Parts: sequence; C-alpha cells; structure tokens
Amino acid sequence: MKSFPVLPVDQLVRRLEHPGRKVRIVLDTDTYNEIDDQFAVVYALKSPKAMTVEALYAAPFYNELSDSPADGMEKSYQEILKIRKLMNREDLPVYRGSTSYLPAADQPVESEAARDLVKRAMASDPSDPLYVVAIGAITNVASALLMEPRIVERIVLVWLGGNAMHWGDTNEFNLMQDLHASRLVFDCGVPLVLVPCLGVATHLQTSQSELRDSIKGKSAIGDYLYETYSRCNDNHFAYSRVIWDISVIAWLNNPEWCWSSLVPSPHISDDLRWSHDPYRHLIRTATFIRRDEVFRDLFLKVAEA
Repeated sequence: MKSFPVLPVDQLVRRLEHPGRKVRIVLDTDTYNEIDDQFAVVYALKSPKAMTVEALYAAPFYNELSDSPADGMEKSYQEILKIRKLMNREDLPVYRGSTSYLPAADQPVESEAARDLVKRAMASDPSDPLYVVAIGAITNVASALLMEPRIVERIVLVWLGGNAMHWGDTNEFNLMQDLHASRLVFDCGVPLVLVPCLGVATHLQTSQSELRDSIKGKSAIGDYLYETYSRCNDNHFAYSRVIWDISVIAWLNNPEWCWSSLVPSPHISDDLRWSHDPYRHLIRTATFIRRDEVFRDLFLKVAEA
C-alpha cells in the first residue's frame, strides 16, 4: 500500500470534531444515479452560513441508469450543470470525474476532479482543512489521495457510504462499486466522518405529499425537486423514499441533528462486512439522524427566493 502521512492522535481527533464554523467544501456526487443527490446539491448551495461550495465533481456510477461508470459520470456531470443553471450558480466550477473504478489498490484514475481536489487541498492551510463531501462511489477522492498522499493532512472527508456498524453487512451501493477505493479511505488515515446508509440515513424518508406541501410552488428549484421526486415512482399512495444524501450536509449544518461517535476504522471483508480492530486509527461515524429537524431546515432553505 502507498505510504500516507500519519496524523498525531490528538490532531486526528480534533479534525473529527464538528468544525463549529463555516467551512469550505467540494461536493463529489453521482448526481444522475438517484434523486437524492439533487436534493443534497441544492441543500449545500442553500446553506451559506455553514459552508462555501468551491466546486462540484461528477462521480462515476454503473447500474440500470448507465451503460458504464464513464456514462454514469457523464450523465451526473450534465445533471450538475442543469441544477447549477436552475440556481443561477453558473459561476461555480464543475469537473468531470473518473471514467472507471480503481484498477488496483495503488493505481489512481486520472480525472479533472481528482486533479482539482489535489490542487485545492494542497493550497489549503492545514489549520483550515478543505472538507471533501462525497455522496457516491469514492473513486475520485481515492484517486486524489493516491496522486498526492500529503492531502491527508489538509482535508476532512465526509462520506455517505456503507451501512451502520451494527448492520449484518455493508453491501451498499456507494461502498461496493469501487472496493479498492473504499478500502483505501478506511486504511490511509484520512480524517473520515462516515454517515452510514442502512440503519442511519434510512431515517431521512419523505413523501410526495410532504414535498407538495413544503416546496412545490415556492421556488424554481423547489418545483424541480418536487417533479424529480414525483417521477421516481408510478404510485405514490402510502409511498415514501429515503433522501440519503442530504445526511452529510445536515451534519455540517448542525451536529445535533446527526448524532455520532468515534470508533476504530473498520476493515471491509471480502464478503462485504465490517471487520473491527480496536487498534486501528479513529474515524467518526453517525449513529442516528433527527429526521424532522433536517427536513425542516431543507424545506425552509429551498423555499427561499
């Protein structure tokens, strides 16, 4: 494995605390994969008191909505451009990410996104780290770490990935797509705040009727989010859907909405389960999300002119 700087324990613990102030972020997103990424991008851009979004990166994905990881990345890139235009934020830089997953544990995939992340991170003062907020496969971030290991000292990674530490498996889409990349971010010692999916972010469910009452007709982007949600299912009777990706933005906005604790960084087993080692470096993992507070904050911000 490539050699990475090792942060002193006290420094790592400080990095894993909520920043308690406004931070600079880049947002790495597979925006076309689901409907939740759109909500998260909007939520981040609508939270200027807590964060300044410096750039958006398109992440790869491969499922029934794409022909390949490269196709998924390109579709995500185009979706980001659409949201950027709707929000009158065409000043915000957007970069294409990886066109494939890591071919090996020590081999990065070159991309505009990975190069930009290295550049921004290395330009950051270690006392004011760049927050890398990731809501898809972690390929772009892992590639940047492999390209320049010193960014471990200058970033904090906040990632929606895997399932809760008590869950029977961690066979989750963001984590399992690129296992080399996922293992790297748990192994390299980068300050990592993990928001698991099943068991934690699953609390963030909403319905068409709630969105109709809360954001439809309130703003152009509110209408877009409502229409995007409405298209996700043919029958909305007694139906709700998890808006997973807003969880990481919620933690940055207010840690009291996203309870968390420090745990040793787990290994990922070959059968996609957490393997725990008490002697590993620490990460922070979310354990519970206060659903109502998060959606109340999101809805009020989306409704703003």
